[in-house]
Formats: sequence, C-alpha cells, structure tokens
Amino acid sequence: MTDHTMKAFDTDLQDLARMVAEMGGLAEKQVADAVDALAKRDTTLAQRVSAADASIDTLQREIEEKAVLTIARRQPMAVDLREVVGALRLANDLERIGDLAKNIAKRVLAISGRFQPQKIVAGVQHMSDLCEEQLKDVLDAYAQKHDEAAMDVWRRDGAIDALYTSLFRELLTYMMEDPRNITFCTHLLFCAKNIERMGDHATNIAETVYYIVEGSALADERPKGDTTASTTVPFPAA
Repeated sequence: MTDHTMKAFDTDLQDLARMVAEMGGLAEKQVADAVDALAKRDTTLAQRVSAADASIDTLQREIEEKAVLTIARRQPMAVDLREVVGALRLANDLERIGDLAKNIAKRVLAISGRFQPQKIVAGVQHMSDLCEEQLKDVLDAYAQKHDEAAMDVWRRDGAIDALYTSLFRELLTYMMEDPRNITFCTHLLFCAKNIERMGDHATNIAETVYYIVEGSALADERPKGDTTASTTVPFPAA
C-alpha cells in the first residue's frame, strides 16, 4: 500500500471502531433505562426505550455498509481483516442487545396498572447490574484490544445464568403462593430471560475480541451455569 492508501485504511478502521463504540454506548443506555423503567413502573421511559431502538438499528446498517466498502476497497488481510469482521460481529450482537432491551420496555407497558409486588423486581435489577457491568467491561476490552480483559468477561457469564435460575425458581414460588402474582411474574420471567440473553451476547463480544487479537476462535467450551430453568419452560422471543 502507498502511504496515502495506508492512511485512508487506518481512517476506515478508526471510523468503524468509533461507530461500534457509539453503538455500544447506546446499547448500554437502553439496557439501563429499560430495567429502570421496570423498577419504577415508568411507562414514559419505557416508550422512550422502544423509540430509541431505531438509532441502534441505523448504526448497525451504517457499520455493515462501511465494513463491506472497506473490504471491497482495501482488501485487508490478517489482523486488519479481523478488525473489520469483528466490527460486523459486534454490531450484530449490540443490535440484538438493543432488541432485548426493547422487549423489556414492551413488558413494562404490558403490566402497567397491574398488581406489582415490588420486592420481587430486585432480582431482575441485580441480574441487570451484572449484565451492564459485563457489557461495559467487554466494550472496554474491545476498545483496548485487550484479550485478557475479554476473557475475564467470558468466564463470568455463568454468574448471570446461575442468578437467572435462582430467580426463575423464586418467581414460580411467588406464583404458587398468590394467584395475583401470576401475570406480573410471567412478564418478569420474560424480562429476566432477556437479560440472560444479553449476557450471552456480551460473551459473544468477548469471543470476538479474542478472535481479533489472537487470530483464532476460542477452543474452550463456554462456561454456563445451571440451565434447568431455561430447559424446563421454553421462552420464545418476546
């Protein structure tokens, strides 16, 4: 490559990284706002979360277009190609996280005005705290191209799975104890499952960061917690 071409290519890669970072920031806010809306029964905030999902979708399309053009124009190889492919992968996972946050917001609107025992929302908030921490850490790992930090996130995925299983059983108990809890707890179970899936996407991002840095996929099996809850009752996408 000539110096001019190399500089243009560096600019392309920097633009992709910037767009992914922007998309990651939006996804983080979506998750936090969706769970906040759930905890506070804030339908106005829930509606804002639903509306804001379009911004994440737009960024994903822009990243895809930029990545395809970069590959076509620059024909990158080795780590440069991995960075472009990695940006595509991250955009896909972040878009799904945005969709899952929007699903939670829809649940907030669905249970508005119903009997809501507030103390059982605490478990979902705790799950969300873990997920938000995972997402922040893995996006930092991507920005710094730090594979060890990404691996730390990858190893912590089991904690969210275990908490989901515990919450699943607790919510079933509430439903059996008081029929008034059934509708609310069912919606809350969907919210918890959406957060558990967000954790899986954060783990996907960790694997992508490892791939970008190391040039190979992880050989180890992904650490998972007790999957009893998720296999006992199926949870289709909301």
